[in-house]
Amino acid sequence: MYKSYFGFRERPFSKTPDPRFLFLSRNHEEALARMEFVVTEREIAVLTGEIGCGKTTLSRALMDRLGSEYRFCYVINPRLNAFEFLRTIARILDVDHPADAKDDLIDQIQSAVYGLNQQGICPVLVIDEAQMINDAEVFDEIRLLTNFQLDDRNLLGVVIMGQPELRALIASSRFEPLRQRIALHYHLQPLALDEVMEYLDFRLEAAGGSGGLFTPDAVQRLFELTGGVPRRINSMATNALLVAFGSDAALIDADIIDEIKDELMM
Repeated sequence: MYKSYFGFRERPFSKTPDPRFLFLSRNHEEALARMEFVVTEREIAVLTGEIGCGKTTLSRALMDRLGSEYRFCYVINPRLNAFEFLRTIARILDVDHPADAKDDLIDQIQSAVYGLNQQGICPVLVIDEAQMINDAEVFDEIRLLTNFQLDDRNLLGVVIMGQPELRALIASSRFEPLRQRIALHYHLQPLALDEVMEYLDFRLEAAGGSGGLFTPDAVQRLFELTGGVPRRINSMATNALLVAFGSDAALIDADIIDEIKDELMM
């Protein structure tokens, strides 16, 4: 449809977390650099941000940047009790038959982590949507996993990602032991107005098209309606491309954005 009309090889505003389409705003660049340092030091990083600000995409970019010496292990549904969480970690680490007893299960995880390190590979545990954790003992298990150490280094890194309420959750005195082990707290901000135009052009060009498709007044309206949140921008921009294609428009202006806003705001 609109791909050939605008000369795209692929959709420029897909919602999948493809690192090729990661626009490194000032905030995202700083977050990525800090996370890279913390993970290479094999510490714990906490990354928070509003829904759609790019946390998952940033973690995929971190994985690509660090390369094959690191093995990223994603827990994408952390709404588990502590034992289920450990069994999930064991399966991610390719433990064939996770034990039914907790002590044995921890031994299996420890053996898997040591085995990877003997191969020159550092596991990186990434817990997404961590604000959904409803068993406080899961956070205790995350902390205890960082006890896997040699004399000179930890044996794994941990990235905990979630929405802003995660910050309030781990601020509880209950999690003071965990907080003392967190080397980085970083909160992703939405894009600023001047970054929205750069973001749109970046993704248009990454998809094989040309920048400048969105006029300045369209960018202003997009910013006002989305608050600079990338996922919201993607949704509106996709619909704007469809409207422009349907009306044979060469550019997307504020009138097109206003045409689609009521439907999307619902």
